[in-house]
Amino acid sequence: MKKAFILVFLLLTVFVCFAVEETYTIRFNTVAAPTQPQVLAMNKFAEVVENLSGGKIVVKVFHSGQLGDQQTSLLAVMRGDLEMAGDGAPSWFADLGNMPKMGVLNAAYIFKSLDHMYSVMNSPMVKGWFDELASNTGMRVLDTWYLGMRQLNTTEKAGPVYKPEDLKGMKIRMPNNEAFMDMGRAIGSNPTPMGFGEVYLALKLGTIDGQDNPLPTDLSAMFVEVTKYIILTDHSIGMINPVINEKFWQSLPFEYKTYIIKALEVARYYMNYLVLEQESKLLKQFVDEYNMEIIVPDKEAFMNLARDFYSDEKFDKAWGEGMYETIQSYPLN
Repeated sequence: MKKAFILVFLLLTVFVCFAVEETYTIRFNTVAAPTQPQVLAMNKFAEVVENLSGGKIVVKVFHSGQLGDQQTSLLAVMRGDLEMAGDGAPSWFADLGNMPKMGVLNAAYIFKSLDHMYSVMNSPMVKGWFDELASNTGMRVLDTWYLGMRQLNTTEKAGPVYKPEDLKGMKIRMPNNEAFMDMGRAIGSNPTPMGFGEVYLALKLGTIDGQDNPLPTDLSAMFVEVTKYIILTDHSIGMINPVINEKFWQSLPFEYKTYIIKALEVARYYMNYLVLEQESKLLKQFVDEYNMEIIVPDKEAFMNLARDFYSDEKFDKAWGEGMYETIQSYPLN
């Protein structure tokens, strides 16, 4: 009896040690190019989480859409075919998660500032939406990273834009989901859905007249080579939400989840710093090195047009009555 007890004890000890020592490999995909801040931040995340876990969590970063475009990689995370994706955003969650209310978070001029954006994204309401998304789709949002202020960017042939009327008939590329398409309409353009990897060539060939992205993205994706004008509309505070497969997440030991959350926090501050620093310097670089023209438009006119556009009752039905105004007036923490 004593020998049997000792044997069981030893077997349990070996099992526990094996479980503790288990190594997890996480594939983390993004459409961003290697020089973009989100890829640098993902690499930072990989470095920090491996150090925190003593090498028991290994993150392999795949850039430039190596494992799929934005929609494809998010669907892969939902199915469990991919552990993490770095291109999540409320507009994609609204479509893929059948949660149209989340589209409000990508509406034009919804946030007043970066601090305001974080107050909303960290609010109990939005955290509840993230839990609902995980339950609906098997995809859990882990963090919010600042991608930069989205600005309009047009070709020389299309010309500059000073007011919403100047965008009439212009084909402006938008990510292929309804919230972003509505954003394009809200500022007066003719939005054209297109994958990120197709944008450079489409601008070069004149298939589209322009696109909207944060300034760091315009540089790293080299849109500055095939466009002429940056229009400072400030129409959206860009963000990305790193996501993880929910089943995989729940299978992790508690301490490993803690390592991942802490490493994502470090990566968030690193990315936010990179983006803010670039935004402070890039306009001069665009003028000096790429001979671009910087346009300061009638921003109030764009804001008024967006407010009128989102007053349509279809948005109250999709988001909840008065949600656009509710989020705009949400207090800072």
